[in-house]
Amino acid sequence: MRLTGGFKPTRAIHEKNGHSPRICMKKTKYSATRRLLLKTKLLKKAATMLVAEKEEKRVERENALNERVPPLQLSGLSVQQLQDLCKDLQRKIDITDEARYDIEGKVSKNDKEIQNLSQKIYELKGKMKRPNLKRVKKTTDTMLGNLDSKMNKSNDYKANLKTVKKEDEKKEEVTDWRKNVEAMSGMEGRKKLFDAGQ
Repeated sequence: MRLTGGFKPTRAIHEKNGHSPRICMKKTKYSATRRLLLKTKLLKKAATMLVAEKEEKRVERENALNERVPPLQLSGLSVQQLQDLCKDLQRKIDITDEARYDIEGKVSKNDKEIQNLSQKIYELKGKMKRPNLKRVKKTTDTMLGNLDSKMNKSNDYKANLKTVKKEDEKKEEVTDWRKNVEAMSGMEGRKKLFDAGQ
């Protein structure tokens, strides 16, 4: 039997009963220099593959554009023919915009559906972050004592409310200031104001 991938068959004792042998696959360890060499080779290969993929995408894009949009031949066309060509191009632009809008709507709808389903899966797996709960020692006596105290407490909500005293505001009578002008003029008026302030 030939194995690849750095595995060597070894004999091992069964973990449960301790006496039945079985063949286990043990992974061999590579040295640090060998791992570094393999890593650099993989990175070089990946870089060349990325460059080739970019070039392939560029060529594919150019071919698609040449197929969908043929080169324009504007020389020798009259004004009417140019206007017809512009109208035709505008009609094609409108059609592609409608198609793009429809596709964007479908994509956004699918994205929302995927997000909802992935959230449901995540919740079903139970990988939501749960808070660390502390163990609290409670005996049945303390639990029953708390229950009794809650039952005996009366629900008098008005007793817990703040009491606010309402003060009666003294309202001064509003009089016409023109009537008091003559009475308040001179020294007698000032004396009345002084006496009223005390």
